[in-house]
Amino acid sequence: MDAKVKSAFDAGLEAYAKTENTDHVAISSALEKAFNLEASFMEKVAALDEAFDDHQRFEELREIFFDLLMVNFFVEDVQKLEEDYLESAEWEAIEEETIDRGTELLNIFLYLRECADDDIEPSLEDYLKEFLLVEEDEFQDEYAIYEKVIANQILVESSFEEIAKVSSTLSHEDELKALFYPMVSFFTEQAPSAQQLDEFTTHAANVSSDLAIYQIIINFNK
Repeated sequence: MDAKVKSAFDAGLEAYAKTENTDHVAISSALEKAFNLEASFMEKVAALDEAFDDHQRFEELREIFFDLLMVNFFVEDVQKLEEDYLESAEWEAIEEETIDRGTELLNIFLYLRECADDDIEPSLEDYLKEFLLVEEDEFQDEYAIYEKVIANQILVESSFEEIAKVSSTLSHEDELKALFYPMVSFFTEQAPSAQQLDEFTTHAANVSSDLAIYQIIINFNK
């Protein structure tokens, strides 16, 4: 497993288990086996789904870990395959089959890897304008998904409390509803102290999920 993915993987499960007052050893072991399988991507997905089916307490993290599985596949597995594998008919079929899987965290992971490669400090403005290209006419799907984030970019200069207030106004139909608070909080504070994590937790609407996602992004960025 890629080092960044492993760091995020461990931090997310640990944070979720701690707030849910449960143990994560069994699901961690099952998921690690899925990530490390010498198998096709869809076989890895099947193993990941089986791990979550067997450990329903962690269901909220299923699609987040799908994103981690995919970015790990890009970094660790693709280099072992044919050079243009990601342009092949096989990969196109996989993309079609998994079109409804995962979350916008995949884009954040890819952006953070790009920042690390180019030695750039991540920022919300850079993510929106230079990575997602939300101002370009041909990327209006991304603009629609991130509309609330675009309209509230000033939040990165505010507090966790203010971010949480805006997050609470998002509709449950909004694709970023579950990600808004931890995602914008990350761009506000990328290396929070213990005190700041306590403050983040105080204002979280869904403590288990919010804290797990925040820890996943923080640790992926290390």
